[in-house]
Amino acid sequence: MNPQSLPRWLQPRLPFFYGWIVLACVCCAGFARQGPAVATLSIFIEPMTAEFGWSRTAMSVAVSIGGILAALVSPVLGPIQDRYGARRMLCVAVLVTGVAAMLLSLTQSLLVFVLLFCVARMTFAGPFDLGIYGAVNSWFRRDRGLATSITTFMQMAGLMAMPLIAQLAIVGSGWRAGWLAIGATVLIIGFIPVWALVVRQPEDMGLTPDGPQSPSVEGLLDQASTAAAVAAEPAFSRAEALRTPAFWLLSLYTLLVYPVQAGVSLHQAPHLIERGLDPTIAATVISTFSLASAISGLMFGVAVRRVGVRMSLAAAAVTLGFSTVTMIWITMTWQGYLAAAFFGISIGGVLTILPIAWADYFGRKSFGAIRGVALSIQVVAQATGPLVSGIFRDQTGDYVLSLWTFTGLSLAAVFAALLTRAPCPSGNRTYTAFSDP
Repeated sequence: MNPQSLPRWLQPRLPFFYGWIVLACVCCAGFARQGPAVATLSIFIEPMTAEFGWSRTAMSVAVSIGGILAALVSPVLGPIQDRYGARRMLCVAVLVTGVAAMLLSLTQSLLVFVLLFCVARMTFAGPFDLGIYGAVNSWFRRDRGLATSITTFMQMAGLMAMPLIAQLAIVGSGWRAGWLAIGATVLIIGFIPVWALVVRQPEDMGLTPDGPQSPSVEGLLDQASTAAAVAAEPAFSRAEALRTPAFWLLSLYTLLVYPVQAGVSLHQAPHLIERGLDPTIAATVISTFSLASAISGLMFGVAVRRVGVRMSLAAAAVTLGFSTVTMIWITMTWQGYLAAAFFGISIGGVLTILPIAWADYFGRKSFGAIRGVALSIQVVAQATGPLVSGIFRDQTGDYVLSLWTFTGLSLAAVFAALLTRAPCPSGNRTYTAFSDP
C-alpha cells in the first residue's frame, strides 16, 4: 500500500504516530488468532472424544499436521510478507481461520476434523505469526519491546477469552455450537480493522519507525537505550543470517521451548480433569494461564531493554521448567491455578522476547524471510509437543512422563539462551544491537 492508495481520511496529519493505529489493528488480529490455539482445542477434547471415541493421539495429529504444513509454507510466505506487508497476509489468515472453525461444527468423522483443523492450525502458526510480528517490527524499533508486549497481551487476552467462549457455548448447546461461536468471534473481531487500517510500513506514509519520542515512552526507556535507538539498524539478508551463531542458538531455544508450550497447552484441560478438577474449573485455570501470559508479556517487553535478550529468555525457560514440574503433583484446585500462573508467565516471556530478538538481531529489511525459516523450526517443535503428550498419555495412562520430558527441555533451553549473542555484521555495516546490555 502506498500513500496515494490510502483513503483520504487517513492522509491528514494525525496528533499521534500512526503506528499505534496499526498496532491496535494487529492486536485485533492477534486476539482472533487464538481460535485454533491448542488451549482452545483443549476445551473440545473431552466432548468430542466422548461422542466419537477418538484417542487423544488422534486429535493431536491434527495439530501436528497443521504445524508441518506451516513449516513447509512459512519460508515461502516470508519473502511475500517482506514485499507486500502484513495487511494481505492477516486478512487471508483471519478469513481462513474463521471459516475453518465454523465448518468444524459440521464434523462427522476424524478425517474431516483433521483436514479442517490442520488448515486452521497452519494459518495460526504461519501467516498469522508472520503478519502480526512483521507489522509490529516494520512500524517500531525503539519502542519495539513495548509494542510487542502489547501485542502479546492482546493475544493472551484472546487465548483467555476463546476457551471461555467455547466452554459457554458447549455448556449451552454442545460442542458444535462451540465451534460456531469461535468462528464468528474470529471473523467479527479480526477482519475489518486489518482490512481498513493497516499500512505496510511507515515509509509508505512518509513516516519513520516509532515516530517522534513521546513522554510516555521516555519513562520506560533509560538514557542508554534511547541513545542506542538512533543507531543504524541491522539489515541482514536471509543468507547472511543463516551463517551466524545467533540464528542457530535462537533456533535451538525455539526447538526446546515450543514443544513444552504446545504440548502442555493442548492437554492441560484433560490433565486437570484427570487430576480431579471440574471441567468448568479446568477452563478457568486455562484462562488464568492466559491472563498470566498477558501480564507477563507486558513486563518482559518493558524489561528486555534493561536486562537484555539472553537473561529474559533464560528467565522464561527457568519459569517454564518450574511450571511443568508443579503440574505433575496437582491434586487441588489452587495447585492448578499456581501451575497455570507460572506456565503463563513463562509463555508470555517466550512469545514476547523471541520476536524482539529476531528483529533486533537481524533488522526489518528481510525480517519475513528470516522469520519464515525460523518459524519452520518453531512450528515443527509445536507440532511435536502435542504428539508427545498424546502418545505418552495413551501408553502410560497419565501425563506424568510427558511433563518430566518437558521439564528437561525447559532446563536445556536455559543454557541455549545464555549462549546467545547479537550477530556481528559483515562488510562495513555498523549498528548497535541494543537488546543486550
